[in-house]
Amino acid sequence: MTGFASTLAALRAQGLRLDRIMPADDPAEAVLSGEGVRLVLRREGWTGPPEVGHHDGATVTARAGGDEVVGRAGMRYRDLVPGRWGGAVIASHITIPEGGPVPDDVHAHEIDFQVICCRAGWVRVVYEDQGPPFTLEAGDVVLQAPGIRHRVLEASPGLQVVEVGSPAAHPTLLDHEVLLPTPELRPERSFGGQRFVRHVSASSPWVAVADGWDEQRTGIAATSHGVGDVRLLRATGTAPLTWTTTAAFTLLYVTGGATTDLAEDDSVALPAGSEVTLAPSTPTTLLEVTVAGAGAHGV
Repeated sequence: MTGFASTLAALRAQGLRLDRIMPADDPAEAVLSGEGVRLVLRREGWTGPPEVGHHDGATVTARAGGDEVVGRAGMRYRDLVPGRWGGAVIASHITIPEGGPVPDDVHAHEIDFQVICCRAGWVRVVYEDQGPPFTLEAGDVVLQAPGIRHRVLEASPGLQVVEVGSPAAHPTLLDHEVLLPTPELRPERSFGGQRFVRHVSASSPWVAVADGWDEQRTGIAATSHGVGDVRLLRATGTAPLTWTTTAAFTLLYVTGGATTDLAEDDSVALPAGSEVTLAPSTPTTLLEVTVAGAGAHGV
């Protein structure tokens, strides 16, 4: 445990409540309060989130089994885009190895776009105005609309999710007053101009998009008003598929099988104007996430 993490834990053990923390994957700043005290805790050397700049145009490949750090609520984060796309995007492979109840609080994120994609196992979650708690299973996706309160309740041993958010460094705000689930069911409610989306892969159709390739659309492009999108892809054979990207950021994450260049749990992040061809060496499944723009099209 780092000095920042141990100090934060000690302050909470003394009865101070956590109100704000950032970044989620490697906390460096926290705001705590209690008994008339408001305390700001910062890791040595932390000067605040960097200004969002321009990505250098390079393609970024992340290999399975890379280094992890312990982030918010004890979750383990593997960074898929170390340069953070000029501060514009964070993409993480997150695991909860032990499973069981998750020590999470009701919270929300100050963010423009955020999606959670269940990679393996299951996780039980609850969201503001979206009904009772439900379980995300492998292949399921949620659009966490900006500012929606939510909480992670429980996870299977070995839970894995892929999370993509923009901007990269954003505050997590804890809410100590709201109880979830909230009494009303309001699926059409707008949060920061977007609506919550839950894509259930097991009950969603696969549609052919190219020779030997099928897709599942999630509807996130429409509900986020073009800020981002997610789709699932599967190759039933070894026919290659070519992407010509138009979004500012495109992540292709191999959730099963392998291509000639990428193994399972490898990923590649692509800037706008890229062209990449993936040739499956076995039946393969992919997660595609795009941020800012019309999306990346493989057909």
